[in-house]
Amino acid sequence: MLYHARIAILASTTIASLALTAPALAQERAGDAQPSAQATDDDFHDSIVVTASGIGRIDFLAGTTVLGGTDLQRNLDGQIGEVLEGLPGVSASGFAPGASRPILRGFSGDRVRVLVDGIGAIDASNDSADHAVSVDPLTAQRIEVLRGPATLLYGSSAIGGAVNVIDKRIPLKLPDEPIHVDVIASADSAANAREAGASVDVPLGGGFVVHADGSWRKTDDLHVAGPLLADPLRIEVLAEAAEDEARDPDHAAELRALADAQGILPDSATRTHSAGAGVAWLGGKADLGVSVSYYDTYYGVPTRPGVSHAHDAGPDEPGAGEEEEGAVAIDLQQKRADLRGGLRFDRGPLAEVRTRWGYSDYEHVELEGSEIGTRFLVDGIEGRLELVQRQRGGWSGTVGAQYFRRDLEAIGAEAFVPANRSENAALFALQEIAFGRATVEFAGRFEHGKAQAPDVSLARSFDAFSGAIGAWHETGSGLRFGINASRTARIPTPEELFADGPHAATQQYEVGDPLLALETAWGAEAYMRGRVGPLDLSLTAYASWFDDYVYLAATNEQTDGLPVYRQQQQDATYKGFEAEATVPLGRADGFSLSAQLQASYTRATLGDGTPVPRIPPMSLGGALIGKSDRVEARVEIDWNSAQRRTAAYETGTESFAMVDASVAWKPMRGNENLSIIAAIENAFDANGRRHASFTKDFVPLAGRNFKLSARLSL
Repeated sequence: MLYHARIAILASTTIASLALTAPALAQERAGDAQPSAQATDDDFHDSIVVTASGIGRIDFLAGTTVLGGTDLQRNLDGQIGEVLEGLPGVSASGFAPGASRPILRGFSGDRVRVLVDGIGAIDASNDSADHAVSVDPLTAQRIEVLRGPATLLYGSSAIGGAVNVIDKRIPLKLPDEPIHVDVIASADSAANAREAGASVDVPLGGGFVVHADGSWRKTDDLHVAGPLLADPLRIEVLAEAAEDEARDPDHAAELRALADAQGILPDSATRTHSAGAGVAWLGGKADLGVSVSYYDTYYGVPTRPGVSHAHDAGPDEPGAGEEEEGAVAIDLQQKRADLRGGLRFDRGPLAEVRTRWGYSDYEHVELEGSEIGTRFLVDGIEGRLELVQRQRGGWSGTVGAQYFRRDLEAIGAEAFVPANRSENAALFALQEIAFGRATVEFAGRFEHGKAQAPDVSLARSFDAFSGAIGAWHETGSGLRFGINASRTARIPTPEELFADGPHAATQQYEVGDPLLALETAWGAEAYMRGRVGPLDLSLTAYASWFDDYVYLAATNEQTDGLPVYRQQQQDATYKGFEAEATVPLGRADGFSLSAQLQASYTRATLGDGTPVPRIPPMSLGGALIGKSDRVEARVEIDWNSAQRRTAAYETGTESFAMVDASVAWKPMRGNENLSIIAAIENAFDANGRRHASFTKDFVPLAGRNFKLSARLSL
């Protein structure tokens, strides 16, 4: 009864929030209706428009990057983390070729939300690093990366940012053609990858559009450059071989072979397919659409040499065990249904009312050979309602409500978290007031959340308030200077609260703390974006000061042969910067030459002065780009510094640089419907390892890779 009473209070507060906008709405004039960002977004032939709720309407706290078109085609990979890796401030968890989540400004897991058209992926990818994100990049039309306080729209947990994948399964636009077809296909050499995807949109008349899509991807074990094992792990394995030489020479020989292994990463093959269908009615003042989709992936999970899947030391820990089990793999399926609707008004206080819902039925099994080790089941729903105010004078904004529920059950000997339900309801509002060339923006979010684990008789509830304010000024030349400040409160996850068991992915025995407090953070950001003379610049400096930061801390204990890690809280600080610059070098006879430079860095420190674990090191990048009307050639270099700031029991990583080159060709003059890209990645076959990865010591990045892709739109 108390929870339902809170829902009623939330609904009442939404109406009250809308009423607070009355002073701005008093200036209403007839005929000023404004189309929504979604309604004006041309999915077929027009330019990219940011569609994340509220962001397309007001330039809220400026922190959006859009990857689409040729750039998305060039970066295409099987997991969303790999697609986005390399953007300023973006890294990837890189647990395995089949499981890689984005890392934004050093934040990962629950602190980064992955969305499908504004609604969460509703899977188990947040719960463990070896769990794939159930989003297929092959079906993505574009991907939006939201950083900073703007992510308050999607949940207070997204302190690091949000990634929004637009897949077009619920049509947003009537096609200009009787049948609109998009096809993409690619192949590469490093994993012998073969992949293809296609979608069809057909107008039926009367404003109805139907959509269907499908994709298929298959890879073999990954070719890597140099040795599989990083030097510290290789030394450890050779030392163990020396100890075993007298009593078990065969095992010692196996260990030496593992230490010297190179070239192919075992148990890294993947296969994935997906399918989806949707229908939408697009009227002049309203739209309504639904879709259903299916995602299926099977991927290998490389394991630390000498360590069984369930037991013994973790990737950064000494003490490898000797029990060998079958190859480890994950077999994952998700069935999903989505709904989107909107109403637009010519007059009155509202320009638009829109809603978005998603439901997911998810399951994956963790296999050891042919044996099922652990089964994860997820059943969840998420929805949001947004009331978009009509712009009056310099005032615009959105208020809304959001609901989320997820039931998770882990079954098996390696289930490290009990069955649990997480549920929350939220109100949010964002407003923008323009004063000539200056603008003030502010947002707020109230969230009530519950986490329950009935089997162990544990339950917690939280009330979280978050807010952000920003101001920016734009010069006559279009250069924008801005500052943002925020206070966010994150509700601990069920895994952080209730975990108590062996976690196979991290090779740790994880113990949660049901008494964890809210994790709060004060944030500040300053930025400059725009043109300075001939240069296009984007510079951002940011910092977050945490109270009660939640993290897994190493202990000196062991349980079932695994090192025990406990969820603890203390203060923490994240500081960093992102920088991009495009420099024109020359133009002649329809050909242009330019250079791009970028850099990003995050430094994260706990209150006791020790580093936060698995923070990506500084990265620097440069590209030389030549363009004509139908050809774009690029040569790029990305350098990652060594990471020596490590937590207890965490190994460091060496610096590495990778050189890529590509040529994009649009053979149909005056028509961009066909795009062909030939590329070589890691041209000099460098051995690189992602510091944020739990498996970095035995899962290096891909070696030299030749890649060919084609995209056709008709």
